[in-house]
Amino acid sequence: MNERDAARRAIIIDTPPTSNGDLHVGHLAGPFMAADVYARFLRSNGRPVVFSSGTDDSQTYVLASARRKGLTPEELSGRSWHEIRSTLAGMGVSLDGFAPYDDRYRASVLKFLTTLHLAGRFREKTVMLPYSERTGEYLVEGLVCGYCPICLVESRGGLCETCGHQNNFDELIEPRSTVDPDDVVTHREARILVLPMEEYRERLTAFYREREPRLRPHTMQLVREVLARPLPDFPITYPIGWGIPAPFPETPGQRINAWAEGMPAVMYTTAYAAERLGERHADDDELWRAEHDPEVVYFIGFDNVYFWGFTHIAALMAHEGRYALPDTFISNEFYELENAKFSTSLGHVLYTKDLLNEVPRDLVRFYLAISCPEHQQTNFSREALAKVSGDRLVRPWNRLAGLLGKIVADAGAEGMSLPVSDEGRRRAEAVLARFRACYELSGYSLTRAANLIVGQLDRMAREARLVHEDVGGDLVRLGDLFLDVRVLVTCASPILIDLARATGEAGGFSCRLDAGDFRPARIAPFALPLLGTLGDAADAR
Repeated sequence: MNERDAARRAIIIDTPPTSNGDLHVGHLAGPFMAADVYARFLRSNGRPVVFSSGTDDSQTYVLASARRKGLTPEELSGRSWHEIRSTLAGMGVSLDGFAPYDDRYRASVLKFLTTLHLAGRFREKTVMLPYSERTGEYLVEGLVCGYCPICLVESRGGLCETCGHQNNFDELIEPRSTVDPDDVVTHREARILVLPMEEYRERLTAFYREREPRLRPHTMQLVREVLARPLPDFPITYPIGWGIPAPFPETPGQRINAWAEGMPAVMYTTAYAAERLGERHADDDELWRAEHDPEVVYFIGFDNVYFWGFTHIAALMAHEGRYALPDTFISNEFYELENAKFSTSLGHVLYTKDLLNEVPRDLVRFYLAISCPEHQQTNFSREALAKVSGDRLVRPWNRLAGLLGKIVADAGAEGMSLPVSDEGRRRAEAVLARFRACYELSGYSLTRAANLIVGQLDRMAREARLVHEDVGGDLVRLGDLFLDVRVLVTCASPILIDLARATGEAGGFSCRLDAGDFRPARIAPFALPLLGTLGDAADAR
């Protein structure tokens, strides 16, 4: 990390989840875990961080889900906001603020978009939209499904989750209502406002040319595919009845497209989180302004890359240099449950809160890290959770804890200060460097970090057995081993948050990468807490 980056404030965004229900395990395995670990890593290095999120209440998915559940969308989104916030807290996601969807939110959105409207950035356009003959309403985004015109796989309106391409207006093949499959869906003309994306082609091309080394291969594949085609106009308004009323004279009675809220929404959540940290700013977009030079990082699912990576960035560019552009975004693929897609409507779902009632939080975090869908679709299973966490983390750690306790007792080393060798210090620095390589954005990988925990733990368990068998009690070797453990716990702390806290309290040290002396001449032994197993309540929270 260069000197400039080390001093920059990081704005970390986990794209706001749709408030049509609680978060299931698939939601946590992708953006939220990755964003939380990165935020914790930066804080551990003394970097200023604002990590925020909220809910995306304007999505038509809220309207569609509410209709299927027999609720009003206001009832569903309000209940979901509380459930989502509780689940994130239960998982230990270290948000500085989880913002409410309120009048201030709506005002921030309208200010951002009205500024663009007054500057002449939008265009009027006549389009054909899917239309419900039964209800007499236009069907957009989450209210309509059909076959993607690019990959021919079933898709919702607006964007295909499979190939990542946008499908605007009347492009879906064989459109159907997601609420009423028997509804007759036709197309009707509407005049809306759009952001003309082709006007930003050169700037978007330059943006990706600069950031390509940090982006994951699937993301760059989509970028190349999108830029190889004409960039479709992005809808700013829709003639629908859910969402923020559009204030523009050209589109009376229309609503803001929920996807157009994205950038001002996260500016608002950033401001809200900064206030929780004790800051006050005159405007909700203050921390995003270019003169402050923030490091902006998104954590998103691949299905959101087009909106966050094209339309939202074009909206920032349309403000002509007022705002910082994202340094990068970390995308992830889909996470399945027992080798099938998560499906709330079919009852194939595992809610995070239910899993946390059965399994200690650190085991869940470890398993989600080691199995996270960084580059390809991966799978959650209870059997794999039990085996992987038990074989690779719990039993090795608890054996190490038991051996170290016995060695210290047999050697009479309790209360002593143990010597540390030059070789022990060199090993500690090597381990620190490998973990940093996993957490830095240039090679960010939760899977590699989790596997590195496993590899280092195996090494320390073997070393502990050898030290235990040394009848003479080599205190230098024992001191080196305790330094190894301290470094491992510190480096694993962004993932194993409860274990790190308990070990640090037992050893009297802070699990911060910028606070510890990892080249000590001597080290005091400390007790290692045991890890719980499946079925244990996560009382450490």
